[in-house]
Amino acid sequence: MNARNNQKHTRIGIEMVRKLYEEGKRIFTIADVRKAASSCGMADNYVVEALYHLSNNGWIARLKRGLYVISSSFPGMTPVHEFEIAMALVQPSAISHWSALHFHGMTEQIPQRVYVTTTQAVPISRAVKMRNKGQRSFSREINGIIYEFIKIKPERFFGIKDFWVGEVKVAITDPERTLIDGLISPKYFGGWAEIFSVFESHISSLDLAKMISYSLQLDAVITKRLGWIMEKAGVEDSILQKLEAVPIKGYRVLDSSGPRKGTCNKRWMIQENLPGRIFR
Repeated sequence: MNARNNQKHTRIGIEMVRKLYEEGKRIFTIADVRKAASSCGMADNYVVEALYHLSNNGWIARLKRGLYVISSSFPGMTPVHEFEIAMALVQPSAISHWSALHFHGMTEQIPQRVYVTTTQAVPISRAVKMRNKGQRSFSREINGIIYEFIKIKPERFFGIKDFWVGEVKVAITDPERTLIDGLISPKYFGGWAEIFSVFESHISSLDLAKMISYSLQLDAVITKRLGWIMEKAGVEDSILQKLEAVPIKGYRVLDSSGPRKGTCNKRWMIQENLPGRIFR
């Protein structure tokens, strides 16, 4: 194809992208492109080549096979938030862990990656070994940002709300579920000390009944960790009784990523396996 034809098809391709943008499709599929292409006078058999040229010229970026995002260099286009991109990569999913903690204003520590919880296997670049019971992590880098996907069982996918982020609504774990996830996987929050600090600082603003209800839908060890940390944060015994009554066999570690050693707390059947004493 000569240079004149390339320019012609690139011009039509840009018109196609503009049409997608006007329709609110900042992130789009090949099916979206084929529909827009027909109204812009582009032959269906040229769609894939058009996407190739548009990507090379920086007008669009490929997120995964068959999924693209309009570049912020496109006229009138504002940058697409990384949360919006995360939602497009896999469904169902929700922004979670350290990313949710920062979104809710419960930490000043800015995560270096975007954490996403999903019930689906994520067919992306790198699979990591099983991190916790019932969980597996996958990661992918897009435009310099690392997206970390934590796969969980469908029955554990709850405690999620839609929040406005820029121009779109994004599914994000609520504050209570976010902190419950901290008791499950503190490594996705920068460590156990950060979780303990957030509980101490924000316990008065949390819905404790909701948090207890969430823990009861999960494993007994989560209820015991929650009881332990609520007690340290000064929660009344009358609230803690429901957690204390949950049966459990044997002592469980407080920090799931730490070694099995430390003082054993008989009330909560928790082994306080923390490096030093970060709590009173």
